[in-house]
Amino acid sequence: MTLGYLLTVGTFTGIFMILTLSLNILTGYAKQVSLGHAAFFGIGAYAAAILATKAGLSFWAALPCVVVITTVVGVFLGLPSLRVSHDFLVLSTIGLNFIVGAVFKYFPFFGGSMGIVNIPSPTFFGKPLGTAGYFGLTLVFVVLAILTSLYFSRTWGRLAMEAAGEDETAAKAMGINVAKFKIYAFAISSAYAGIAGALWAHYVGSVFPENFGFDRSIDILAMLVLGGLGTIRGAIFGAFLLQVLPEALRVIQDYRMFISGAVLAIMMVFQPMGLLGKGSILHVGVQRAWKAVRYGVGRAPGN
Repeated sequence: MTLGYLLTVGTFTGIFMILTLSLNILTGYAKQVSLGHAAFFGIGAYAAAILATKAGLSFWAALPCVVVITTVVGVFLGLPSLRVSHDFLVLSTIGLNFIVGAVFKYFPFFGGSMGIVNIPSPTFFGKPLGTAGYFGLTLVFVVLAILTSLYFSRTWGRLAMEAAGEDETAAKAMGINVAKFKIYAFAISSAYAGIAGALWAHYVGSVFPENFGFDRSIDILAMLVLGGLGTIRGAIFGAFLLQVLPEALRVIQDYRMFISGAVLAIMMVFQPMGLLGKGSILHVGVQRAWKAVRYGVGRAPGN
């Protein structure tokens, strides 16, 4: 494996970490199960591609515009969640994937089935970033996504989202504006996804409708569920595992998809909360090991 290959895998892994963190806000905290998250990813990627190729904006100038566009779209598409139950929301988000994909494919403005190509790579002080530079750029955005997620997880807004997601009637009785926090969840989540989309578009240099289909939404949700729904550590670990594991198994090319699929199936049966979810075997083991290191093996915290 060459350094360039490892950096490329690292860059894509970072992009999916941002995506999984974004879905964690919507599905992990607000309990709004989405099977159409790749649509927001695609909207961000296409917005960045159009602003770069047709408006001539640089990555840095286009990124704030992409965030605004995806946030507005997220708010607009989040409105149906105020009127439908969780089951129908899942169906509507599935439909969202196909609607957005059809718009990208059949409207000439978006390049049709030929997509948009020749998207320029970002520059820094006039110099192209290159593979290593882009990996560093993606890593910066991953760190920012983690820090903002950590900050949000400690706010009252996160608690309000979780309360509204668990029981809307009880949340309303406590004075929580359920509708407002549902919209907030869609807005924040889609903004994260838009950043991931812009990073994807400028790194790959092209966008096509099939890049953001229903199967991509399943991939993102699988990363979150496998890692640990409702946890930042789970979102990061799930994205890392499902991006790196298939690459690590390329040496057994004929069986790698079977093995990675079997691992997923086994985990869903024996660890439904995810590998690092609340109460998972691995998470409990890590906590015990940390306490042993912090307080001394065999010593109680008060001794």
